Amino acid sequence: MKSILAKSAVAISLAAFAMGAAHADKSKWPKSFTVGTASQGGTYYAYGAGWANLVAETVGITGGAEVTGGPTQNLALVHTGKLAFGMTTMGPAREALDGKSPLAPGLKMNKVCAMFPMYETPFSVTVLSSSGIKSIKDIPAGSKIGFGPAGSTSDVYFPKMLETLGVKFERRNGGWGDLGGQLQDGLIDVVAFAAGVPIPAVTQLEVQTDINILEFNEAEQKKIIDAYPVSAFPIKASTYKTLKNDARAVSMWNYAIANCDLPESFVYEATKAVLDNNAKMMNIHKGARTTLTENWDKNTLIPFHPGAVKYFEEKGIKIPANLKLK
Repeated sequence: MKSILAKSAVAISLAAFAMGAAHADKSKWPKSFTVGTASQGGTYYAYGAGWANLVAETVGITGGAEVTGGPTQNLALVHTGKLAFGMTTMGPAREALDGKSPLAPGLKMNKVCAMFPMYETPFSVTVLSSSGIKSIKDIPAGSKIGFGPAGSTSDVYFPKMLETLGVKFERRNGGWGDLGGQLQDGLIDVVAFAAGVPIPAVTQLEVQTDINILEFNEAEQKKIIDAYPVSAFPIKASTYKTLKNDARAVSMWNYAIANCDLPESFVYEATKAVLDNNAKMMNIHKGARTTLTENWDKNTLIPFHPGAVKYFEEKGIKIPANLKLK
């Protein structure tokens, strides 16, 4: 009986949610929307395609994901209105707001607004076990390292981090799935991933071959944290079958973004669709375990869209004045 009552309560709640979205004023809403993600084989694409579909189903308009170069390009596409929504990390967001984006130097991207927190992006290094590389310092000088799509968070920050640690390398770019294939085929020596875990390309690799996931030692981790906008992060041993113990890493927070000119009611409903349905988001990607209302404060620099402000304030959260759109 309790189970039946619980299921009934969930059904009533979802029906009420859908009815609220159905009765929202949609006269100024776009007829469809697209979420900027990153390359296939990475977490952004899996997560972004999932939340685009969830929002589309919930609010009743067509939506989907688009493969992009990642956070830096997403910021530019959302700012110009070519995409309604996107996904970014805090480092590239800071550069875009300050007019220091490598895609548009001098242009302050002030049409980018925050929606909701997603997850932390760990920076991790993967090699084939057959390489004999077991630590960062073991990476031979001149190694070919794949850093993800050009302009991605990984491509912008990971080369600098490894240079800070004294690694000398040849730089390669490409989608995560493609780089995983190149690693397996011996065309590159290392892949430096910056993506939410578990990374689909790494999960696929460890099914097909033996790999080593390299962690930073304590001194390396501290050196990177002191130099870049990242924090300590443990990749749990349960994340990959390759890991026997938690792996020491660093991470950067990810946030969903929206064009600031989108209607308040549309962004409100889109934000609500994601944050009120965490169980569904978890089914999309395990990284969504931190896609929670209480993590709103992981954004300290992007102004929130008025629709997101409305959602958070309904939940009793007071958004600081400096994080509201002026």
